[in-house]
Amino acid sequence: MEMIKITLSDGTIKEVQQGTTIEQVAGIISISLKKKAIAGKIDGVLVDLHQAINHDSLVEIVTLDHKEGLSILRHSTAHVLAQAVKRLYGNHAVKLGIGPVIEDGFYYDMELDHSLSTNDLEAIQKEMARIVQENLPIVRREISRAEAIHLFEQKEEHLKLELIHDLPDDAVISIYEQGEFVDLCRGPHLPSTGTIKAFALQNVAGAYWRGSSDNQMLQRIYGTSFPSKAQLDEHLHLLEEAKKRDHRKLGKELELFMFSEEAPGMPFYLPKGMTIRTELENLARELQRQRDYEEVRTPLMMNTRLWEQSGHWDHYKDNMYFTNVDQTSFALKPMNCPGHMLIFKHALRSYRELPIRICEFGQVHRHEFSGALNGMMRVRTFCQDDAHIFVTAAQIEEEIGRILDLLSHVYSIFGFEYKVELSTRPEDRMGSDELWDQAEQALQRVLEARGLPYRINEGDGAFYGPKIDFHILDALKRSWQCGTIQLDYQMPEKFDLSYMGEDGLKYRPIVIHRAVYGSVDRFIGILTEHYAGAFPLWLAPVQAKLLPVSEHYADYAYKVKADLADAGIRVEVDARNEKLGYRVREAQLEKIPYMLVLGEQERSRSMVSLRSREAGDLGSMSVEECIEQLKAEIQALK
Repeated sequence: MEMIKITLSDGTIKEVQQGTTIEQVAGIISISLKKKAIAGKIDGVLVDLHQAINHDSLVEIVTLDHKEGLSILRHSTAHVLAQAVKRLYGNHAVKLGIGPVIEDGFYYDMELDHSLSTNDLEAIQKEMARIVQENLPIVRREISRAEAIHLFEQKEEHLKLELIHDLPDDAVISIYEQGEFVDLCRGPHLPSTGTIKAFALQNVAGAYWRGSSDNQMLQRIYGTSFPSKAQLDEHLHLLEEAKKRDHRKLGKELELFMFSEEAPGMPFYLPKGMTIRTELENLARELQRQRDYEEVRTPLMMNTRLWEQSGHWDHYKDNMYFTNVDQTSFALKPMNCPGHMLIFKHALRSYRELPIRICEFGQVHRHEFSGALNGMMRVRTFCQDDAHIFVTAAQIEEEIGRILDLLSHVYSIFGFEYKVELSTRPEDRMGSDELWDQAEQALQRVLEARGLPYRINEGDGAFYGPKIDFHILDALKRSWQCGTIQLDYQMPEKFDLSYMGEDGLKYRPIVIHRAVYGSVDRFIGILTEHYAGAFPLWLAPVQAKLLPVSEHYADYAYKVKADLADAGIRVEVDARNEKLGYRVREAQLEKIPYMLVLGEQERSRSMVSLRSREAGDLGSMSVEECIEQLKAEIQALK
């Protein structure tokens, strides 16, 4: 047997016989690794554990500790789900669609005679447990197109036949078998069903076949799978916690914002929600003022030719709203950038002015399908905290460094950790490769000079330039993409922007696009869930609630309210004819940071009895002491 060389992930080179499998390589490395191995990679391509290695290759062993291993586990669990449904409802009554892995789980789309509900999931899950207990080998077979068509015609699997007919002529067609169950699949999969240790089915929904409303509606079962029960339990606990924190639920309970069928996907800010938005904008305004930004405002609607000039037309026209004015086509802006280009261009600029930093809380509109709308997280109109900084080539790296400091400072106020991603040139882009090289290298140099860990996100840059994206981690360690820094050589070219250099010649500026919150509306949704509605004092819509022990002390409560309001503290009085304990609980449900209880002792001595949302009873103090304590906490942004 011919010998071949395999290179392991640590660089070690070993000679093995041609035809050695991934499992055997794992055994050569160590007995413990062989026990943990579930799949492998040959020259970067994921393969099954029993795949033979036939040439000199880079070989990696995949376990359930790897991200790819978790995906394989979930993909195999999706097959077990489909097998269980067929066992319960019959082969002919169930026609299989697709069962991919998704973030945190999997789903399988099926055509069934039986209309499923969440009540059916328990029986399906029990059948899945039996299949796992049977420890069925999961076996891959490559077959010809003719064999595949014949096989799935016999099984009357018309959805699978459609998938086969749509495969390219040179496609490798493979099936996976486990017991009586056969599925069309590229794989790879676990070696057997018994490798699955912990799974849960979560819900049932309708889904159009292949995502098109022109096709039939199938039934979709969602589930998840983990290497251990402890991991599964932790995940399910986080999901329950996320339900409690759902910003749509809390937004309604706390009277922050609302939605109406009269304006789908467009939030209405109620007074308390508007207070939060105003505080966020005021924070950003002050930080930007300290850093020499100048605030502007651009029109909501501009001539369509502007969007054609900027390049947005080719990339956004299907998501834009249009109207005719005086027989001319206008569009609601989906971005603030072109308006800022016009502001820069309206005056003669000198190199002495650069960097020019302009910012805007700009309302933008983008059409989203109704099925994609999701509270404040996905809307059709939102406010971007946009800024555009016009710089010379020599100023790029210093200016990006300043922005990095700003982003880090803002996120630290909310207790957010963050991860950084460098997104590079997309296929559909403007400009030369040479300029893209310059832009990508400039961003990379800044990140590396600061020692910021980052990952490369190939091909996900904006159409006009590469970008640094910031993914913040909330209290449940969920990731949200918010801040962005984009380096743009293209739009100044499109708008023929220039400044006068020291030598009296005209030069082209470079533009840095920057956002901190991203969408202010979405950021409010994220904060609502991050804090579970219990906003810190400086951000809370109502910072203190005054609770007179009885109606006899209502006058004193309103006097204290006036003193607190004069000091800039947002305060309400609850003088209802209800028991004090009931009103305290109500204030706690409203997530009010502080409650001030007022009775005879407090009135006679000009005192208050202070209660904290977190710490409980803080004792008695003078009104003046209370004001100073609250003001200090507000000023510290706590």
